[in-house]
Amino acid sequence: MKKRPFIFKCSACGHEEPKWLGRCPECGEWNTLTETAAAGRGGFSGKAGKALPQSFPLSSVDPQEGSRIGSGIAELDRVLGGGIMKRSAVLVGGEPGIGKSTLLLQAAAAAETRGRLLYVSGEESAGQVRMRADRLGIRGDRIEIFCSGRLEDIQTILEAVKPVIIVVDSAQTLHTDEAGLIPGTVNQMKYCSYELISWVKEHDAALFLVAHVTKDGLISGPKSLEHMVDTVLYFEGAASASSEGDCRFLRAAKNRFGSVDEIGIFTMGEKGLSMVEDPSLLFLVRREGAVPAGIAIAAVLEGSRTLLVEIQALAIPAKGSISRVFSDRIDSARVSRIAASLEKHLGLRLSDHDLYVNVAGGIKITEVGVELALAASIYSARTGLPLPAGTAIAGELSLAGEVRPVRRLAGRIKAARSLGFERFLGPPPAEGPGEEAEFAASRTSAGSGELVKDLKGAIKALFS
Repeated sequence: MKKRPFIFKCSACGHEEPKWLGRCPECGEWNTLTETAAAGRGGFSGKAGKALPQSFPLSSVDPQEGSRIGSGIAELDRVLGGGIMKRSAVLVGGEPGIGKSTLLLQAAAAAETRGRLLYVSGEESAGQVRMRADRLGIRGDRIEIFCSGRLEDIQTILEAVKPVIIVVDSAQTLHTDEAGLIPGTVNQMKYCSYELISWVKEHDAALFLVAHVTKDGLISGPKSLEHMVDTVLYFEGAASASSEGDCRFLRAAKNRFGSVDEIGIFTMGEKGLSMVEDPSLLFLVRREGAVPAGIAIAAVLEGSRTLLVEIQALAIPAKGSISRVFSDRIDSARVSRIAASLEKHLGLRLSDHDLYVNVAGGIKITEVGVELALAASIYSARTGLPLPAGTAIAGELSLAGEVRPVRRLAGRIKAARSLGFERFLGPPPAEGPGEEAEFAASRTSAGSGELVKDLKGAIKALFS
């Protein structure tokens, strides 16, 4: 039987039918099936002139195929796992105006490669991109600019330029007639992104896709788009009164070529994004005199480095019959668990109080080492007793009131000492090769390090 040259594809979900239907049987939308050219399928015998696919031994693969390209921005390389991996696709999401385009334009200009770079803008004109480059002090001699969201035009430019790095701003503006007549649909994003990702996989290049986010802070569009790419980055912002400009945090939600625990920290100024040399200075408030009640300094890990952050707590009588927890920088469930441990093991009544918890500088803390400092901060806020000045705290709390060991305790003590903290309160070091010797050396060179085994001992050491 002769093959039909056309099929009918749903512009909403991509479902295909051999004949036209008024309603898509997959998604239930009406009048979305449009006539589309059918993709050709080659035979198994290779009579069409195409070579059969073949496998090859893993040992014959050139290790240089997995090499990376330096972005010229150390914080971006840190989050990516050491640089831009060739033949990879990176999805960068963030709120409007947070600095996604600025970050990628600076990375394109500073990339450590002799190849050409292509910046595809579907939202701005070439003149607007040039104005941003001039404001950032970017010459852009190696950067090729192309302003269109049509997939066929972009593919033509890719074949002509053969870029090493491609930046597409944004994925929501991509469209093609093959995926329907309505741009911006789920099927348009999936189809166009897949074609671009396939191109970089075949041509030893790297792709950056900019994506908008929803009101919930998640990347807008189909969830399958995050599964198609190799790395998903989120660019977040928080105003920091202790820095000259707004603070920006770059996190990895998915990374096939590195860790997702690393974080990149930038400040936004008139000349664009700049890296922060000493991140702890952003999250510590310099005060003269006594420390107010409810303030504790926590030594936490963010990837491979130690940050000292200020935990702020406030406890006030509940306005209703049910107490509430207000915390967006530390998980509210963790705050409730710590408050329950304080009430159980110390008899400190918190069930009739509303708790407000904040982290100076606006950074989100997810590491378990913040729990002992959080407990000290809540205890201080409830009793009105301030913590001793110059004290840094780290430790994980169990439901039994025990203070559990944390990773890289010696590094936390050294970081605290380098910033002028003379006292450190934490758990005993974890059992492991070299852990106790490293901890003993850090206590000798980095000042006093007090060990506590349970919550009662920690509170007694801080407030006695």
